[in-house]
Amino acid sequence: MLDIPSHVRVHVDPLIAAQNDMGVCDAIERNAPGGKPADMSAPNVPKVAGIDPVVPPPAQTPAPAGAVIQDRLAGWVSDLTTLHELTERLVSTRALDEALHAVVRAGATLVGARRGLVVLEPADGLGPTSTVGLGLAHAELGHIETVPRRAYGAASEGAREDAAPGPDLFVSSPDLFREEDLDPLHREVATRLGYAACYALPLTGPSGTFGSAVWLYDEPAEPVERRRHLAGLYLRYAAEHLARLVELERAHARVATLTEELLPSRLPRVSGVQMAVRHRTGPLGGGDWYDALPLPEGALGLVVGSVTGTGPGATAAMGRLRASLRAYAVIEGEDPVAVLSDLELLMRLTEPARSATALLAYCEPAKRKIVLSGAGHCPPLIVGERRTEYAETTLSAPLGMLSCWEAPSVDISPEPGETVLLYTEGLLRRTGDPMDRAFARLHAAAAGVPKAVREDPGAIADHILRTVLPDGLDAVESAADIVLLAARFS
Repeated sequence: MLDIPSHVRVHVDPLIAAQNDMGVCDAIERNAPGGKPADMSAPNVPKVAGIDPVVPPPAQTPAPAGAVIQDRLAGWVSDLTTLHELTERLVSTRALDEALHAVVRAGATLVGARRGLVVLEPADGLGPTSTVGLGLAHAELGHIETVPRRAYGAASEGAREDAAPGPDLFVSSPDLFREEDLDPLHREVATRLGYAACYALPLTGPSGTFGSAVWLYDEPAEPVERRRHLAGLYLRYAAEHLARLVELERAHARVATLTEELLPSRLPRVSGVQMAVRHRTGPLGGGDWYDALPLPEGALGLVVGSVTGTGPGATAAMGRLRASLRAYAVIEGEDPVAVLSDLELLMRLTEPARSATALLAYCEPAKRKIVLSGAGHCPPLIVGERRTEYAETTLSAPLGMLSCWEAPSVDISPEPGETVLLYTEGLLRRTGDPMDRAFARLHAAAAGVPKAVREDPGAIADHILRTVLPDGLDAVESAADIVLLAARFS
């Protein structure tokens, strides 16, 4: 033990060991001196993530113990700052793919690598599975995925389910081409992609290991113990965050699958009309639905509707209403008002806590005649070469809002080649604009459909979605479902 003043007396060797064994936070708390000695005020070159400065300090006599302690404390503070910044970036991610990219970038910074990848592969086989890379093209990722997992992912295969990423679970290959037992396929891929070393850590969550992170070095190299420790701390937190996003992704997939099963598996073929539909379930699951029902004498029933609320309850209510409306439409489909009146009575008796909007169109393609009846729903949009306009429908309350619902129907006659668009309010809400501006945006998108695609209802629907939602269906923070049903009359 050094002979230094009692107010800064610290056991240096145990301090160094504590840094490696207990983590930076515990080491600082347990070994920090009680006061600030006078010789700790000298400036020091800052360190980032435990990386030594680029320019080494000039050779000099051994520094006083206080300066050594100050230098180590400054390094710990720098490490903590770096970890805080990286975890803050990670926690701000909402989507699984975005979080995976954040993890591979942060890990490359901590271990000093230029390229890397994260493989998401839950052991239970329930998905989702994904591979994202840093500095690797899509074809290069494909080559790496051909390498057996044991070559660089043994950390994940041998990890205990109750263990967190740490120095005892990493897999390091500091010089691949000097390893006698290197997998031949791994050697071939490493030669083709030009990396000479790799370092891997497992992704271990509460339910076990569900993937691994791998970083690649262009030259033979291996991260020092300090960097391995920082990467282990970061991966421990990142694995918990990714595990939560995996469970959320699975829940969204279950809701989407349930919704799709309650909707038509395909649209019917009816002479004189071409149809296409675009549907997207919100992240929480909702009650928007559509239907296309062949009716007697070559008629066709088109329906779009929305049940209030989100989640499995709204999805189940949507399924019940859709099945009931199909039955009523078969019985009296030529009278949409009667169909919606029956549906409203059913809702008051069986779904008293809910309301719904609906638009039913009884179509006779041979006559190009449509009889519309709506209950609190958005008006259809007619798109043709000579006009793009909203069809005038009567104002009415949603189903379940009044003790007795009834509203007159409206007749429209589309011209040959015109397309009638039926949609739900979710499409307008996803724009983020007030409703009047959202209606105007939808109208402008329909009016701008290129002539080359006006004969294809699917292409028309895709063009409108790209124009109304230029950032994509999933880019907008909204829980609303989307339904867009296009029917082109020949």
